[in-house]
Amino acid sequence: MQLLKNDPTRIYVIHYSSQSLYDAEVGALSPRITSVVVRHYVSGQTVSFATHTVAETLGIGLDEVEEKYDQIEGTMLSQFYEFVRDRRSMVWVHWNMRNITFGFEHLEHRYRVLTGNEPPSIPVEVRHNLNDLLKDRYGSDYAPDPRMTSLMELNGPRVQGFLTGAEESEAFKAKDFIRMNASTIAKVGFFSFVITRMKEGKLRTAGHRLLNFFDRLLDGRPARLIAALAAVVGILVGIVQAGLWLVNLLSKGAIG
Repeated sequence: MQLLKNDPTRIYVIHYSSQSLYDAEVGALSPRITSVVVRHYVSGQTVSFATHTVAETLGIGLDEVEEKYDQIEGTMLSQFYEFVRDRRSMVWVHWNMRNITFGFEHLEHRYRVLTGNEPPSIPVEVRHNLNDLLKDRYGSDYAPDPRMTSLMELNGPRVQGFLTGAEESEAFKAKDFIRMNASTIAKVGFFSFVITRMKEGKLRTAGHRLLNFFDRLLDGRPARLIAALAAVVGILVGIVQAGLWLVNLLSKGAIG
């Protein structure tokens, strides 16, 4: 898997929260972005661009947020793209952020609408959909729908602060932007956990592919040590066989 072969210091994990596409208030407009969270995979350092923090910085009270959404969201996305500008060539891991409905294109569109400027886009070549990577490695049955929640529950209890899509929609209606941001932070933390477990061969999935079986078989240091010893033995056997072949070849030469 190419993602796991990359320099891990180049990996950034991203997710965002937004107004639900099905909220009546959306109408013919694209849903508002309420927070964008980016986590540097190796260091674990997490950067949030969120409605409540921007509003506070701008001196806008909670009761004024609705009438000043455009100003807040535009400022938040400007801060996000300022962060992105010098990191566009990094490796960006996401979860199904693939189109204008939910994805990098949605973020770009909202930025254009609110600022009138062109965003420093993240190239499609460096975007890696974690959901697709999991399907490639463990099969399309690696977790039942909804996959993110199911995979989380397969690997332990639901992460604290995590909200489902329906719960996030309710939080938006209640202007509970702090909970929405906390949920997004929880998700990028979980995605980082999944990447690490994949690299270690310890991720628990519901799939039944042979590769999944071997991943679980090699779970733990003793099993990996046995595998390493087997590899060493195989190399030694190869060296001995090569030596015997060479001796046999020299003997025939001497006889001739």
